[in-house]
Formats: sequence, C-alpha cells, structure tokens
Amino acid sequence: EVARALGARSVFTERKDGRMLLRRGFKVGRGDNVLVVEDVVTTGASTKEVLDIVKKTGARIAGIGAIVDRSKGTGFGEKFTSLLTMDMPSFAPDDCPFCKDKNPLVKPGSRAANA
Repeated sequence: EVARALGARSVFTERKDGRMLLRRGFKVGRGDNVLVVEDVVTTGASTKEVLDIVKKTGARIAGIGAIVDRSKGTGFGEKFTSLLTMDMPSFAPDDCPFCKDKNPLVKPGSRAANA
C-alpha cells in the first residue's frame, strides 16, 4: 500500500527455512532507491535482515519506515520514521503478571511459526 501511494514498484522479502530472502522473482538492482517499510517493528531484527539484503544488491537505502514502532529505539537513526510509536512493556518471566496468573502466552509473528 505504501508503494502504491508513492507510485512506486513494490517488492518484499519472505522468510524461508529461517532465512529472510527476496523471493517470487523479485529483484533489486544496483543504484535502485529502496524504502524499507515494516508493519510493526519490535526488535528491529527483521528490518536489519532486509537492510542487509538490500545493501548486498548495491541498492541505496532511501529510508526506513514502520506503521507501528514498538522498538523503544531501534538504532536506525534519522532514516527511520513511523506513523505510531507504542511503548509496550516487557517482563522477565518471574515478573510477568500474565505468567503469575497462569494465562497461556501466544507469540504472534513470522518467527513464531518456526519457534
């Protein structure tokens, strides 16, 4: 949707066998300007994987964006912007109120399928 709003070409990465890859015939070329956009940034690990893929192609990182930033500072610097920043608390297992109440925990996201 971001690419469509900008009138730009859209490509994306996917995780296969635990590794982030450009798939489905998508290509990014040397000198291309790339805006990396995530839906939600939590740790920034997936975004960093995508940035590494783009850099290896010789493309230029024009910017990094997220719809929701839950990272508490990813270290992406001035090139990073988000539409919404949310401070989501995290807890050590012994301090987690959900664990203490014996609520089942669910880990959503692309990494959960392989966890």
